[in-house]
This record gives sequence, structure tokens and C-alpha cells, in this order.
Amino acid sequence: MTTPAPPDDALAQLLQGVWIDPDSGVSTGVAITQVAIEDHLRGREAEYIAALGFGRRLAVVTDTVTRDVMGARVERALAPLAHIDAVVLPRGVRADMAAVDAVRAGSAAADALIAVGSGTINDLAKFAAATDGKAYAVFATAPSMNGYTSANAAITIDGHKKTLPAVLARGVFMDLEVLAAAPARLVRAGLGDSLCRSTAQVDWLLSHHLLGTVYREAPFALLADDERLLLDLPEALLAGDLVAMRALARTLVLSGFGMTLCGGSYPASQGEHLISHCIDMLAPAERGEFLHGEQVAVATLTMARLQQSLLDGPPPVFGTTKADLTALQRYFGADVGSACWNDFEPKRLDASAAATLTERAAKQWPDLRRRANAVRVSADRLAGVMRRAGGPMTPADIGVDVAFYDAAVRHARYLRDRYTFLDVAGDVQRRENRTRA
Repeated sequence: MTTPAPPDDALAQLLQGVWIDPDSGVSTGVAITQVAIEDHLRGREAEYIAALGFGRRLAVVTDTVTRDVMGARVERALAPLAHIDAVVLPRGVRADMAAVDAVRAGSAAADALIAVGSGTINDLAKFAAATDGKAYAVFATAPSMNGYTSANAAITIDGHKKTLPAVLARGVFMDLEVLAAAPARLVRAGLGDSLCRSTAQVDWLLSHHLLGTVYREAPFALLADDERLLLDLPEALLAGDLVAMRALARTLVLSGFGMTLCGGSYPASQGEHLISHCIDMLAPAERGEFLHGEQVAVATLTMARLQQSLLDGPPPVFGTTKADLTALQRYFGADVGSACWNDFEPKRLDASAAATLTERAAKQWPDLRRRANAVRVSADRLAGVMRRAGGPMTPADIGVDVAFYDAAVRHARYLRDRYTFLDVAGDVQRRENRTRA
């Protein structure tokens, strides 16, 4: 008999299908079979995978780093259970189509894929599995991002970073001792990726109020309890405290579930992620390696300040969009610029659309301000959390100069049709320079 979920444990309730969705008032669950967040998982790897019924041939996907951290251990543990195809990618592999093809080739004979890693390895495994119609599970090696429980993957195609539909993991397994031993930069990256809840929620509220897009409270209700601990005790994460690490792991898992419940990345990826994607696409080759969550941390501070500045002011008066296809091709390059224009074009304002949006903003701004102020975390508090954790806060901290960063902030809105405060700042007629971190 299944043990009933504790009344205050949203994760357990979701897995049992009894969590009450605040938007609908009905019981809600998720399609993931298992989520294990334990102090340690050593010796139980085969038990968890056997329960998923994956078949007799498994591809364990790692890179040379994550294989040393945990992958070889998982391969040994699963060897009595199934034939193992070890798919070992090079250190620093990028989540692009060439790497997807390498994973697909290495797992061609396998019944299912087991990712052992974090952001890139997880995205590659889930996208390869989706492409080939296979199941997958993941053993996390770092608390660096929130994609473990989402059904999408960030894959770069022809230089354009895209969020693509993928397959949902059947099992997500987190060994807190492994996560706590991860490099401090990875821990800070996970914290940075978690702090954007505030700016993502406010951007989504903006789109809801001005454009009438669907908005849901459910993904944010899932995060509330664990977020409080992260905001109050960021230092504990870097000290290896397993209680704090559990809160971060739960936040990352629940954030992914929020995306899954909403059928997209809306609750966890808005203007701050567009800035990060723009940096990924155009950063100088000599810049060095920086993590997604590090970039999101800095971009979150930018978005928090931008949102605060615009919300504290009068309703915006919009003008026509100044950018055109030629301008985007000049900044992004011909092919990527054309792709960005196609994604951005639905948001482009002509004189009529600008007047309509101005009228709507005049009516909606007081209610938007009220709702946003009720859920957002101030820019100063977010900056204080990152400072206490020793995390990145400025463009220099993520290896770019101010001019490059400001250009990325100005151009990030062209990457997708998602409407954020970057669009307000770009199209408002009277504005100051509000974008710098």
C-alpha cells in the first residue's frame, strides 16, 4: 500500500497524483514514476532503475567528467541488470545537433537511456530519447539547473539556441552527497537558476495583463516553501549542508514540474533566460566557459531592476518598433538574424498596435503593479543572496564587458515571441537607460 503523502509536501503529493492545483482546484499529478532525493543513493541504483522496467539493454550517457563523478559507479551497479552501452562524450561538449547525433549513435541498440550528469548531458539524453522514441532516466551530478523534470531541452541548431520538446524522464535520482560535493560554481549556478522565479513570474504576469496570454499560479505555489529557505540561508549551500542542498534540489525538481504542468517553460524562463541565450550565441570565442545558471543569475538582477523601474513608473506609452530584419541580421548574422526576425515579428509594433497596447497598459498597469509587487523579490534582496553565496553579479563575473552585455540585453527580446519587460523597454517611447546590471 502506498504511504499517503504528507499534507505539506507538494513533491510527494504530485508523485501520488493528489496535489491540489490552485488554478483548477482538482487533484493533479505528473507522469514521472520516481523522484528520489536522498542523502545518498549508493547501492540502490539498480533498484531504482529496475522499477522502471526499461529492458535488458541500457545506454548510460556521460561525459568524461560526470563519468568519473558518478557514471562509472552507475554503470557497475546496472551491469547485473542489463547490458550497458557506455556513451562517453568529451569534456565541455555542447548541447547541439552534432552531440545529439553522437548520443543517438551510441544508444542505437539500447532500450532506454540513463543520463548521468546535469544540464548538457540531461538535455542531450532527453532529446535523443525523444527523437528515437525511447524512455530515459537521469542521475543528477550537480544542482546546477532545473531541467531534470521538464519535458523540453535547450539545443543549439545552426547557431540558434532553441527550447525544443523532448521526453519527460521516467525517473530522477539525486544523491545529496554527490550534489554537495559538486564544484561551488555549479551550486551557485543552481541557486542563480532558482532565483529567477521572481522575474519569470513578473514577466509572465506582464504578458497575461497586456496580451491576454494564459497565466497559472500552480508552478509558483509548488516552490514557495523551499524558496524561503534558499533566500534565507544561501551560505549553507556552499558549506555542504544537506538540509539546504535538499531545498535546492527540491526547488530545481519542482521548477521543472511547474514547466511540465504548464506545457512550456513560461514559469521558469522569461527575459532573464533570453539574455542568457543571447550571451551564449554571441560571446567571444576567447571568453572561457561559463554556466547557464551563472549567466541567469546576472540576468535576473538586470531583469529585477528593469521590472522594478518600469513598474514604479507610470503606464508605458509605446511607439513603433524600430528594429527591422536588416538590423537583426547585422547583429546576429544573416541566417540567425532571419530566424530571429521570424520569431520576433508577431511582437513587432506598428502605429496601430502601439496605440492599442498603450491604451491597454493604461488600464492594466495598476493591477499588474499590485500583483507583481505581491510576488516579486526585490532586486536588492536578490543581489544580497548572490553576494552572500559568492555568486556572479556583474557582466565581468560572467566574462563579458559592459558594452557586450548591454547589447545582449537590448537584443535578447528578438530571440523568441515571448513577451517580457525587455519588450516594454524596447518599445516604450520615453525611457531612460534601465538595462545595465
